[in-house]
Amino acid sequence: MANPFQEQLLKAGLVDEKRVKKVRHGEARKRKGKAGQQTDTPPDPALKAAEEARRLEAERSRELNRRQKEAAERRALEAQVRQLVDTHRQSRKDAELPYHFQHGTAVKRILVTREQRDRLGNGRLGIVTLDDEQYDIVPRDAAEKIRERDASRLVLLNEPAQKTQKDEDDPYAGYEVPDDLMW
Repeated sequence: MANPFQEQLLKAGLVDEKRVKKVRHGEARKRKGKAGQQTDTPPDPALKAAEEARRLEAERSRELNRRQKEAAERRALEAQVRQLVDTHRQSRKDAELPYHFQHGTAVKRILVTREQRDRLGNGRLGIVTLDDEQYDIVPRDAAEKIRERDASRLVLLNEPAQKTQKDEDDPYAGYEVPDDLMW
């Protein structure tokens, strides 16, 4: 034993071997803790540089993760728009009438049926595009959903006509004006 005082107490029977081991273990722990502590020396420039490099790498990693997350969200929205168009697309199989509309600065034309032309005019149908080359006709509710996800895909959605007081008082409201009427 390294401490003569502990030996004397042990010989006298005032303490037992277990108690002496416990005290030695505590002292060894204290010495280790003091040896492991940093002194008041200035920090090493290499450690500072390493810490700065770690911080910059973490920042780059966060930025990359943010970009990847935004790209994934854009792809998800694009897939939702494609699915909406595919499921709600109106058939233009027997379309023969041209319908002109403005997309950006250009006036575009698609062939529609008579019913589709009327519904496009009163806002019950809308025109959407997926690739700026092909235009599709979808119902108003699908067009609204597409507008929520990506407003740039919605090309045309007319506002429905509001009936006014004048329309209700019109005595000729029940009579339909023929389409081929020439003045």
